[in-house]
Amino acid sequence: MNQPEHLRRQELLAGVRDTLPLLLGALPFGMIYGALAATSGLSFAAAVAMSALVFAGSSQFIAIGLIAAQTPVAIIVLTTLIVNLRHMLYSATLLPHLRHLPQRWRVPLAFWLTDETFAVTVHRFQKDDASPDKHWYQLGSSIAMYVNWQFWCFLGLLLGQRIPDAQSWGLDVAMPVTFIGMIIPFVKTMPIAVCVLVAGAASLLTLAIPYKLGIVLSALAGIVAGLSAQRLRASHPAGER
Repeated sequence: MNQPEHLRRQELLAGVRDTLPLLLGALPFGMIYGALAATSGLSFAAAVAMSALVFAGSSQFIAIGLIAAQTPVAIIVLTTLIVNLRHMLYSATLLPHLRHLPQRWRVPLAFWLTDETFAVTVHRFQKDDASPDKHWYQLGSSIAMYVNWQFWCFLGLLLGQRIPDAQSWGLDVAMPVTFIGMIIPFVKTMPIAVCVLVAGAASLLTLAIPYKLGIVLSALAGIVAGLSAQRLRASHPAGER
């Protein structure tokens, strides 16, 4: 194996390795999705196709609930679109590191981009080294998350009819815990802490807004608060009176 291939394989495996701790968070979430999809009115094939082609846990949950309630298709599409708008922020952050790649790379990486993959990948991209193959790291993380998610969703579908009232079990608590674990390493400065706290508070205050618009509003509130805190700190350096 020549040197470039060795380095690419190393990056790929590192992406898989660093994503392993986050895979457990998808276990109960995927199982519950499968269980709910099995009783929502979707066919088995349609539920599997949604998991494979949508690949977005929160959107899949919302879509399943709306489908079960016989909501018009336009409302389902609009709601899931709003929920996934946060991926625009992820993409904007990663774009400077990926813009040199051809479309055959950027399209699949965009499709496979998840919260967990973003969390580990952005750390890798921010490391100051000369590796030209960091996108292979993201590919490794993406493949690990995709295969893991499909497996647990499929298992949930198989067992769906045998799990009574799966949603009431409270297993989905693993997902918020996973997200908290992903966020904490990023909280290294006061502006970031302000951003996180304001976004968290706003998400609670906007929980009742329809179509999950509260997610977008909370993200914007966190960004504005973080930028304001950054500017305030820049205008009043430490020790300045």
